Amino acid sequence: MHIFAWLLIFAVALSALAVIAGQSGWLQGTAPADLGVRDGRLKPPSATKNSVSSQAALYPDHPQRNYAEIAPLAVQGSGPATLARIKVIVGNMAGASVVRSDAGYLCVQFTTRLLKFVDDSEFWFDPLNNVIQVRSASRLGRGDLGVNRKRVEAIRSALAVGR
Repeated sequence: MHIFAWLLIFAVALSALAVIAGQSGWLQGTAPADLGVRDGRLKPPSATKNSVSSQAALYPDHPQRNYAEIAPLAVQGSGPATLARIKVIVGNMAGASVVRSDAGYLCVQFTTRLLKFVDDSEFWFDPLNNVIQVRSASRLGRGDLGVNRKRVEAIRSALAVGR
C-alpha cells in the first residue's frame, strides 16, 4: 500500500480515537478547586498559552503574563447588574453551564461539542476599580487557539450592544 494511504488510515483512526475519548469524558480535565476571589484576586493565568486574565499584571513574573493580559469588562450601571447581564449573554452561548452565580461573582464552564474540552470562566465585580475582572482558562492543553480571548471579547461586544 502507498505511504499516503497508510498516513490517511492513521489520521482517520487517530481522529476517531480523539472523538471517542472526548465523548467518553476523558478530555474534560478536572475542575479547579481554587477558583473564586481571594484577597481581591482571581486565580493567576495558566502557565501555558491557554488562558486570559484581566489581572495578569498582578503577576509580573508570570511566564504567560503578556499572552494572558486582557482588559476588564466595563460596568454598566452597577456591578451586580452587569454580572446579571453577562449571565444572560453566556446563557445563550454554546456549551455554557453556570457553575456559581451571586451578586458579585459568576463562574461558567464552556464545553466544546465534539471533544468535550472544558474551559472555566470567572467574572468578578471589583468594587475598588468599578470593573468586572475576568479570567478564562482551558483545563487541558498547552494552547487554546485563542478561544478564551475570543469568547471574552464576544462577551465584551455583547455587553456594549446592550448599553
